[in-house]
Amino acid sequence: MNIHEILQKYWGYASFRPLQEEIIRSVLDGRDTLALLPTGGGKSICFQVPAMAQDGICLVITPLIALMKDQVENLQTRGIAAAAIYTGLHIREIELILANAVKGNLKFLYISPERLKNELLQNSVKQMKISLLAVDEAHCISQWGYDFRPAYLEIADFKHFIPQNTPILALTATATESVVEDIQSQLQFREANVFRKSYFRDNLTYYVFKEENKLKRLLQIINRTAGTGIVYVRNRRKTQEVAQWLQKNRISADYYHAGLEMDVREEKQIAWKSDRTRVIVATNAFGMGIDKPDVRFVVHLDIPDTLEAYFQEAGRGGRDEQRAYAVLLYEAADIAELQRNFETSFPDLNTISTIYQALCVFLQIPMGNGEGLAFELDMHKFSHEYKFSPLTVYNSLKFLERAGFFTLSEDLKNVSRVHIPLTREDLYRFQIANEQYDDFIKLLLRSYTGLFSGFASIQEKDLAKRAGVSEETIVLILQKLHNMKVLIYQPKTENPTVCFLQNRMEAKHFSLSAEVYEKRKETALQRLESTKEYVEQSFKCRSRVLLEYFGETQSASCGKCDVCLHRNKMEISDEEFSSLSGQILHLLKQRDYTIADLVETLHYPEQKIIQVLRWLMDNEEIYKTLEVLSLNE
Repeated sequence: MNIHEILQKYWGYASFRPLQEEIIRSVLDGRDTLALLPTGGGKSICFQVPAMAQDGICLVITPLIALMKDQVENLQTRGIAAAAIYTGLHIREIELILANAVKGNLKFLYISPERLKNELLQNSVKQMKISLLAVDEAHCISQWGYDFRPAYLEIADFKHFIPQNTPILALTATATESVVEDIQSQLQFREANVFRKSYFRDNLTYYVFKEENKLKRLLQIINRTAGTGIVYVRNRRKTQEVAQWLQKNRISADYYHAGLEMDVREEKQIAWKSDRTRVIVATNAFGMGIDKPDVRFVVHLDIPDTLEAYFQEAGRGGRDEQRAYAVLLYEAADIAELQRNFETSFPDLNTISTIYQALCVFLQIPMGNGEGLAFELDMHKFSHEYKFSPLTVYNSLKFLERAGFFTLSEDLKNVSRVHIPLTREDLYRFQIANEQYDDFIKLLLRSYTGLFSGFASIQEKDLAKRAGVSEETIVLILQKLHNMKVLIYQPKTENPTVCFLQNRMEAKHFSLSAEVYEKRKETALQRLESTKEYVEQSFKCRSRVLLEYFGETQSASCGKCDVCLHRNKMEISDEEFSSLSGQILHLLKQRDYTIADLVETLHYPEQKIIQVLRWLMDNEEIYKTLEVLSLNE
């Protein structure tokens, strides 16, 4: 089949989106390729289609477990053999997946970058027929990126385990110019080869409003905009408060955050995706891997930490290419909170070191041990027991994760899994000899398929209903059968999982680079300043500010954002306003002027000068005393 037939057969699309076909053909030509496509731009199609067009298996490296699971499920529903290896899987399940990949029974194998140094994986990959290496979230390989992960630096060495002519496809939604260059360098591209779709979204309009009564303005936005939407807030408590306030105001709303039980999160997602819930109020845990094309508005009640994060979250609106709105509401206190969040996100090095040692003691990891082990972490209990601030603990663990000591998996879709390692004959003999378990085993086999060939996801609650017993009883039976080695039972977890990438170090040998620490802090501060500038500035098109941040310096004004609408009322073009306001501010830096002086000096129509002056005064850039204009410093 050719690529168009593959697209039609497995995805049901008659044609590719802009740039997808060019990227796919570049990959099929065997060229290393970097694809920059905005959120909702169809990145996964760019490696899935060429992989289906070739013999062999596509190896996909991604750090996002939730997205990994979501893509595997989507591929499996399309009849495509896919699997994922990530933290928390039983060693037997990993062995089964790798064995299937070696035999050629898989078309896609998803792995986390931290897995690349694993000897079992490396030995298995040598025996696989790899057709393509896809690196998702490729900005993570760059130290200039907003989410740098040291494990990504292992990809270059890992390439030695696959044939030299295997093409690499690196994909990301957001990358600045320096990150684009760094990605190609770190992945050792044979030649520079970048496909870049403009980040400009003609159907998505950006607004920023300084607003003291955010909830009142939010209600106005929802009532004036048809369709479903997302409201982003910073903390879990606020999701519930805002959702309840909307419900009181007759809006169909619900809340979502990573602290909810897995089945509750699933129910809330399904209700929103099927339009039974109109508005979902959520933390940034919501959205990754959730593909709903007809989101008509995305409102931020808190300022995101980076423009990369804002662009991705706002970009979840209007994926169907119909009109959508991205609105950010802020007040003066939010700017101060943004600064505080920045400071707390960088605990001092001594604190980070202390928390590392305390964590090892809490998890009972002996000195010189721990590499490859995974632990469920009750962060609240850990913080309380050692009298640390939960926020300090979280930020310290995230820093240690970025430094490569362990991974911290805050999984959104972790379910219980069961595998029967016995043959059918051996299981039958067990049932005969242990009659008390016979009915349960029959129920398990009737309820789920694939238990002998691999691990199947199960729901203890469903089994309890069918058996007419409590969920606790089902868990107890599964645990007993696990201990008897009749089956392997992996219960669901609600807490984060910490997987150690290195053995525990003694305090005297543990060190973090002060230089690296300061460099990351400085880079984070630059991102913070860019975010503040985007929010507080009101003289440049919102879309242009975002596009320029990502390296598109020749973009035109959108004509629809809050800044452009205000400018349109002034009947003055972007270029005129930018030039004239710049000249005025430059002159006022040297001395005070009267309006008449400015008209005479600039040789520009008086009416337009007055319009720009009014705007500069409204925005407190300049002030007027009698007829004298001065710079507001």
